Amino acid sequence: MVENLFAANENVTTEAISWNESISETNHSIVTEFFSLGLSNSQELRIFLFVFFFVFDVGTVFGNLLIVITVASDSHLHTPTCFLLANLSLIDLCLTSVTAPKVIPDFFRKCKVISFKGYLAQVFLLHFFGGSELAILMATAFDRYVAICQSLHYATIMCDSVCVGIVAAAWGTGFLHSASQLAFAENLPFCGPNEVDSFYCDLPKVIRLACTDTYRLDIMVIANSGELPVCSFVLLIVSHTVILVTIQCLPSERSSKALSTLTAHITVVLLFFGPYIFIYAWPFSVKSLDKFLVVFCSVVTPLLNPTIYTLRNKDMKTAMRRLRKWNMNSRIKS
Repeated sequence: MVENLFAANENVTTEAISWNESISETNHSIVTEFFSLGLSNSQELRIFLFVFFFVFDVGTVFGNLLIVITVASDSHLHTPTCFLLANLSLIDLCLTSVTAPKVIPDFFRKCKVISFKGYLAQVFLLHFFGGSELAILMATAFDRYVAICQSLHYATIMCDSVCVGIVAAAWGTGFLHSASQLAFAENLPFCGPNEVDSFYCDLPKVIRLACTDTYRLDIMVIANSGELPVCSFVLLIVSHTVILVTIQCLPSERSSKALSTLTAHITVVLLFFGPYIFIYAWPFSVKSLDKFLVVFCSVVTPLLNPTIYTLRNKDMKTAMRRLRKWNMNSRIKS
C-alpha cells in the first residue's frame, strides 16, 4: 500500500515537472512571423478587391505626387495654405507607400506572412504618418481660422517661420505618438498563435496574441490611439463652429467663398476622423464594420483628401493648368 502511494506520488511529481518544463519552453519560445487572414477567402471577391485597391492606390500616388510637384514648382503657390496642402499630400503618399506594397500582392498569396520586425516597422510607420496627418489637418483648420477671423493679421501670423514650425510640430507629434505605440508591443512575449485577423498591421490585433494578460495594455493602447483622434476631432469641431459664426458677419461674397472652403474642410474631417474614432475609441467592436472602415481609411481617404481640397482651391487648379501648358509647350519644342 505504501509502495503504491510512493509510486503514485512519483508519477504525479514527474508529470508536474514535465508540464512545467513544457510551459517554460513555450513561454521562452519566440514568434518570428505573423500570418494575415486577409479580407476574404473568395477568389472572385479577392480579384475585385485587388482591382479596387490597385486603382485607388495608383490614383492616390499620382494625385498626391502631382499636388506636391505643383506646389513646389509654382511660385504663385508658395503660400501657407498650399504649403500645408502639400504636406498633407506628402503624408497621404507615404501612407499609401507603407501599406500598398504588402497588401496588394497578398490578394494572390495563399500564405500571407510578415516578419515580426516587419510587422512592428509597419505599425510604427502607420501611426507615424497617421498621427502627423491628424496634426496637419488641425493646422489647416487653424490656417482657415486665421484667414477668415483674423484676415488683417494673416500675413503676420502665418509667416514662413510659423508655417515651418507648425509642420515640424505635426511631424514630431506623429513620431511621439508612433514611438509610444511601439513601446507597448516591442517587449511583449509571443509564444503561441500568430494568425492576425486583418489585412494590415495594427497594434490592437497583435496584442491579443501575446502570452500574457493584456487587459491593462489594451486600455493603454485604446487611450493612446483613441485619445488623439477624439481630442483632435473635438478641437476641429469647435474651431469650425467659431468660423461659421464669424462667416455670418461677413459680406455675402466673402461669406460664400469662406463657406465653400469650410465645407471642404468639414467633409475631410468627417471622412478622416469618423472611421478612426469607431476603430480605436468605440467600445463595441464589429469585425465586418471594422474591416470596412479600415479599407476606407487606408484606400479611399488618402485619395479623397487631396481631391476635395484641390477642387476647392482655385489657385491650385490654375497652377495645374499652367503646369500642363508648360509641359505641352516643352514637348512641342523638343
